[in-house]
Amino acid sequence: MMFLNSELDPQSRRKAFYFSGIVLAVLLLDLVSKELASRGLPPGEQVPVVGDYFSLLFIENPGVAFGISLGPHGQWVMIALSFLALLALGAMYRTTAESDRRRLLAMALIWGGAIGNMVDRFRSTRGVVDFLVFQYKDWQSPVFNVADVAVTSGAILLALCLWQDESRLALAAPVRERRRDADPTSPTTS
Repeated sequence: MMFLNSELDPQSRRKAFYFSGIVLAVLLLDLVSKELASRGLPPGEQVPVVGDYFSLLFIENPGVAFGISLGPHGQWVMIALSFLALLALGAMYRTTAESDRRRLLAMALIWGGAIGNMVDRFRSTRGVVDFLVFQYKDWQSPVFNVADVAVTSGAILLALCLWQDESRLALAAPVRERRRDADPTSPTTS
């Protein structure tokens, strides 16, 4: 991975191995599960796993999330958007401390899932392999895959991390201001 570099200091190396290990685990789990679904599930036929609540259903989704279509070039639009998201997360990775394991986990989940779905988009014009579905009575979830779970979980966790960071900054601001006001050598703004 691009984050693994033999010239990194030990702390940066630990951060890179933690991040890369999660990305590779998610990617491997996603690709293997999609391959097993492609080979073992009859297309379009639901296979119950947990009663009427959870099933396997092999489909190939040429659209975006939940089957939404972006037209004839939707695959390439999604690849471009995924690539831009990976670049933004790469920049965030560089500024994330090695000790911030939750944020690193969140970003790695998104990376692994995004790469997994990008591989599908490059591999086949038929789209991303989806095969997991929940249902309850007359309701049924959109069909999804391991990469979707990773991206969604990572995005929620990242949002929580960023929200907590903002909350900490907001709580710390009045303390910094009181310290500045109490320090006679502190420059004042008038």
